[in-house]
Order: sequence, then structure tokens, then C-alpha cells
Amino acid sequence: MMTKSLLRRTPLFLALVLASAPVWAADPPTPAQDKARHEDKATELDAVVVTASPLRGGVEDLAKPVEVLSGERLDEVRGATLGETVNSLPGVQTSNFGAGVGRPIIRGLDGARVSILSGGLQTQDVSTVSQDHAPAVESFLADQIEVLKGPSTLLYGSGAIGGVVNVVDGRIPESPPDDGASGRAEARYDSVSQGFTEMARVDVGNDRFAFHFDGVYRDNDDYKTPDGTQLNSFLKTKTGAVGGSLFGDWGFVGFARSRYHDTYGNPGEPGNPEEGELGVHLDMKQNRNELKGGINHLFSDNGTLRFSVADTDYEHIEFEGADVGTRFLKTATEGRAEYALTGLGGWDLAFGGQASNSEFEAIGEEAFVPRVQTHGRGIFGVAKRKWDAFQLDFGARVDDVRSDPADAAARDFKPVSASIGGIWHFAKDWDLTANLDRAERAPAEEELFANGPHIATASFEIGNPNLTEEAANQLEFGLHYHGDRIQAKLAAYYNRFDDYIFLVDTGEIVAGEEEDLPVRQWSQADARFRGFEGEATFKFADNWNLRVFGDTVRATFAEGGGNVPRIAPSRAGADLQWQQEGWRASLGAVRYAKQDKVAINETPTDGYTLVNAHVAYHWDMGNDDYSSGWEIFLDGSNLTDETARVHTSFLKDKVVLPGRGVSAGLRVFF
Repeated sequence: MMTKSLLRRTPLFLALVLASAPVWAADPPTPAQDKARHEDKATELDAVVVTASPLRGGVEDLAKPVEVLSGERLDEVRGATLGETVNSLPGVQTSNFGAGVGRPIIRGLDGARVSILSGGLQTQDVSTVSQDHAPAVESFLADQIEVLKGPSTLLYGSGAIGGVVNVVDGRIPESPPDDGASGRAEARYDSVSQGFTEMARVDVGNDRFAFHFDGVYRDNDDYKTPDGTQLNSFLKTKTGAVGGSLFGDWGFVGFARSRYHDTYGNPGEPGNPEEGELGVHLDMKQNRNELKGGINHLFSDNGTLRFSVADTDYEHIEFEGADVGTRFLKTATEGRAEYALTGLGGWDLAFGGQASNSEFEAIGEEAFVPRVQTHGRGIFGVAKRKWDAFQLDFGARVDDVRSDPADAAARDFKPVSASIGGIWHFAKDWDLTANLDRAERAPAEEELFANGPHIATASFEIGNPNLTEEAANQLEFGLHYHGDRIQAKLAAYYNRFDDYIFLVDTGEIVAGEEEDLPVRQWSQADARFRGFEGEATFKFADNWNLRVFGDTVRATFAEGGGNVPRIAPSRAGADLQWQQEGWRASLGAVRYAKQDKVAINETPTDGYTLVNAHVAYHWDMGNDDYSSGWEIFLDGSNLTDETARVHTSFLKDKVVLPGRGVSAGLRVFF
């Protein structure tokens, strides 16, 4: 039945089969070819360029903690939401508001403290305003996803005080495609939601120009849980883009236009299907125009200027049944330029500027934030130098942020951030990193000006227009080992927040239209975050790997003020991985600990264990570089069908994670 339904509902599936027809006639790889292919992939992964750094270094060239998902590993963890996709990285978890919403949480920090970027620029959605708002970004189209952990305000402003997640989608080609054309496509079926996801992207061109096309279609019904169907948890997505670039010895310049359309249910308000009452659902649309370019050898043979500008028009409507409840509107324009100069007296330097203008407005029953215009300006500079076994990094940034509401006085903020870090290669295969950061954040619109019922969090939310800049003072140490059989890294950090901004229960109650609502007000207090995270991969023979990882964060208010609310629990996990002659498989489990270190009026959450498995067969087309072929895959999730509740979610008492599920599909690379 699944195969017939897939063929009937998924034209892309047939296209994939036809595209892969020449592959079926290709000879399977020999053991030597297969080993070479995987060794090449490992070498490429070690040399992945982090585009979120203006000096464009590799992962191991950066003193700050960075994780990059790409290649086969990214394919195996891609989820319907960005948070679900990056959730397997140490120190990174996800929020949850049903199947449609998952925003990354980095070291216990989320919301306005974690900046989500698309190609280095803000996504400019309203996902920081409320937990039921999804980021306007599609992980299935990513070439790679970069996660910068810890304060990253130096490069991306005060909204990155907790970290950055940058989705690199290649919609504006920065180099010609190999052999004149390249691309990939995928079709999959998910049993837990009886859902279908299809994606395709292609780049065509030559050494003078290139064009890019991509698209994703997703149709997931309400998902199954160990307790039955999670009502109103459906997710429908349609997104796509077209882009193009011109190339020359001078560099490149390109333009892309994209459209994102997401419709998903709020499982916290499912309505009453038996009586024909529809639940609350959100319909989100965003149009985005983006210009990007790079000029080589500017002012110096080693100088490069990069620039980008994006204009976005965002709207989402929250439907209460069939009726329009609230409309959220946002228009924004953002520009960024950075000049990098390498080899200047042994130093690598980069400096630049960033500017943005946005207008946000909510109209309707849940308009708890007034219309606000926000203007931001910032300048930054970073420097790096190596001396034999040592590397030293410096950086500083100054911002000017103005928030101007329609019905109150404007507020001006001038966050200042600075950082120093370094790497010491103290022995063969061993690195020690250290970072000291002082980062400041301007309060977000909802923290300053909220005043009204916020149905998604079941509260009456009150902002505080007198909030001051929030400051993070973080010290971090990291230890890395890179041996032939073992790859390992461990990090420990201590983050002292001055004037940490948080939502506190006042103990008061106000009458709502359908139920009484607790009053929550944005407040400030000093807080302390400290934690550990680690990951190690052990190679057994040529075909077996064991990956283990874990993370924990403890967050408390200073001077006996108790626990910071909604902090992600500690966890530990392991994956046993095997690969041979085109086959690869893994079996893993992650244990989430009970979270009982909770704030006042916050309830504890039981721990749980998620068991997952993956198997895939990759058949190369026979090219020498092994970059094209097809892949059949089968994924199993929550195989023990355990009831799991996400502690950071406002809906944890009503909504559980999906139960046992299987995903099956086909990928084509060319």
C-alpha cells in the first residue's frame, strides 16, 4: 500500500527512478574503491570551510567551538524542523511545539539569544516572539549547517549572545558547478505521520555563469504516539527558490528569490474533531530576495570583499478553527559587508559592518506586542595569528539598536562585545582551546513591550520597557584529540550573566475569554550557566565506529535566587556504526535525564530513552570521484515506543514526541 500511495502521490519518486536508470547498469564499487570513497569523505569533512567565519577557516582552525553537519551525516539526521536536525550535536537540543516547530537550543539558551541565519543573514521571521512560531528555513535544502556555540555577537550582533545556527543552502552559487551540472533529489515516506517529503535541487552552468533551482514539498498528517494520535500535529510545507550568479577572475555576484510556505497545527489547542470543531493552526508565508557577491584581490592580492543584502516580507495567520485569530507581519531589510585580508605581517584580519531595518506588527486577538520598528547598526573586527604551536584570536564589535513602538517611548541600546581566544597544539594530535568573551544583548521587542494574553504560553504576558542590556561573561576551555583511531573533544564553560532577561510568574491571575491566565512579566536578574559537553568516535578495524556524546548545563540565579526556568536536561548517547561496500548502518540510543532542577511554579519532567536505527545502500555511478549515484535508506526512530516529553516546551503536559516510526526513501546525487 505504501509503494502504491507513494507512486500515486509523488511524481518526484518517478523522476528519481528515471534519473537513476543509468546507475543500475553501473558496476558496484570494489572494496578498494569503497574504502577510498569513505576516506575521501573523511578528509573533506576535516577541511570543511565554515562560511559563518569571515576568515573562512576550517573547523579545526577556529578557537571558538563550532559544529558542522554535512554530507552523509547531515542526510541521516535531516528532520522536518531545524531543531530536530541539529539535535544530535553535543550542547544542542531543540524546542518543541508539535511537529511544525523546533528551534535550536544551545547550551540552555534559546529564543532571542540564538540567531538563525540563512546564508549568513538573519531569517527575519518571528520565531523569537513565541514558542509556537517556526523559523522560516528548510533543513532539507541545506548543503551544510554550521553551529557556533557560545557568544557569537562579534560577527552577528546582540541576537547571537547564545550562539548561531547558519543554514548554507547554495541558492546563490559562489562557484561553477562541477562538470556543468550537479544536484540531488530525495523522496521519503514516514510511517509515524503517514507523511511524504520530496525535495530536489539542481545547479547548471559553466565558468562564467550558473543557475540554481530547488524545491521541497511535505505533507505530514497528525503523528502517532504511544498514547494514540497527537491531534492537530499535522505539517504541510511548500518552499522553493531560483537563483543565479556571474563569475570571473574578479569574483562573483548573484541573486536569488525564494518563497517559503508552512502550514501546521498547534497540538495544544486541537479543538474537538468529534464535534467538528477545528483546532488552532498557523499559515506562514515569507518571500525573500537576496543579493550576494565577492570581489577578489581588492586593494591587495590577499584581500577579499564579501557583501550580501536580503529583503524579506513575512506574514503568518493564526486560525482559530476557520476564523482568523491573529496576523503577524514583518518586513525587513538587512545588509552586511566584510573585508578579509590574510598574511599581513603574519596576521589574518577581517572587519566589516552590518545594518538592518525591520517593522513588526501583530493584529487581532493575540496581539500582545504592539507595532515596533527596529533599527540596528554594527561594526566589527577580528584578527588571528599563528606562531608554531600557538594561535591567538581577537575580536570586538559595537552596535546601535533602536526599538520604536507605536504606543510608547523608543528605547536605544549600544551593546559592546569583545573576545580573546586561542589554540595551543601542545602535543602530537592534541589541541587545547580557551576563550574569554564579554557579550551584550539588546532586549527583544516582546521583552520590552508585550502587554496582553499570550495564548500559546497560556499566560498574560507583560513586558518591561525599562530593561537594560543583558551581558554574558563566558570562560571556556576545550580539549581536542585527533588520532588515527580516536577523535575526541571535550568542553567546559562558565557563563556569568549580568541582568539576565527572563519571564517570571508573578503569582497573579487575570480572567481570560475561556480560562483564567497566570500573569508572567519580563524581568532581569544575574544568572550563572555552567556546563560540560563532549563527543568521541572510536574506530574499530576499517568498518566499525562507535560514537559517544553527552552534555549537561546547570543554570541558576545569583545569590540563592533559584533555578532558571525551562533548561534542557542532561543527556548521554551512543551510536554503533558500520559500513562496507556501499552499505552503512547504525544503531543508537540517547538517554535524556529527569529534569527536576526547576524554577518556581515549574513542574519536573521524567527522563526517557530514544532508540534509533539507520541503514542505507549507496551505489556510485562509477565516476572516479564517487560524487554521483543513488541511495536507498531505511530509518527507525523511537523504536521502543517510549513516551517522551520535552522539558523546554510549554506544551509538555499535553504534547509528547512521536512514537515508533519508520522512514523509507530514495536519494539521487548527480
